[in-house]
Amino acid sequence: MKIAPSILSADFANLQRDIEFVEKHGADYIHVDVMDGQFVPNITFGPNVVKAIRPITKLPLDVHLMIVEPERYIHDFAVAGSDIIGVHVEATPHIHRAIQMIKAENVKAEVVLNPGTPIDSVKHVLSMVDQVLIMTVNPGFGGQSFIEESLDKIRELAALREANGYHFDIQVDGGIVPETAKRCKEAGVNVFVAGSYIYDAEHPEKQIQLLKEAIQ
Repeated sequence: MKIAPSILSADFANLQRDIEFVEKHGADYIHVDVMDGQFVPNITFGPNVVKAIRPITKLPLDVHLMIVEPERYIHDFAVAGSDIIGVHVEATPHIHRAIQMIKAENVKAEVVLNPGTPIDSVKHVLSMVDQVLIMTVNPGFGGQSFIEESLDKIRELAALREANGYHFDIQVDGGIVPETAKRCKEAGVNVFVAGSYIYDAEHPEKQIQLLKEAIQ
């Protein structure tokens, strides 16, 4: 079970401090939400930010591309130091090719589904990926409430993984607090992204510990 704090909710003026803090207190990944202002309304980080934070942490950089035509930037994010690159099935008509491009960079590949996107849309690429991210809120902003119907999608995905002998991780992102994390774990999740729950708290280290306890 892994915790991936999202730096979308960190202090952008103090990214090094906030990344080093969560690494010290038990984070397993650093989750980097890349938004282009088109696929989602917000605009956040580019490859240069990934390059800048790569030397300051030993944790894997889990880079979630919420951008149209992600194929244009896969190489740049790989070279910048990404360990995992996630692409949305909704963002490209060529999801198979996008995943091939990620794997060709010797980076772990992740496919991502929005809340309204069915599992069937990625069935034919599940054998290729290292991780599947189920969005449990609509992407683009932090601090949203968990979408309950996501649990059925997680169970469906976990059943496909079991039936076919796949080995990908199942990650969730959005509205993750101890209560929702526990239910997601029971449905089959093993990687948990949390942003505002950790970084908006007075004592972020306590929030990480509470999440860890919930998913043990």
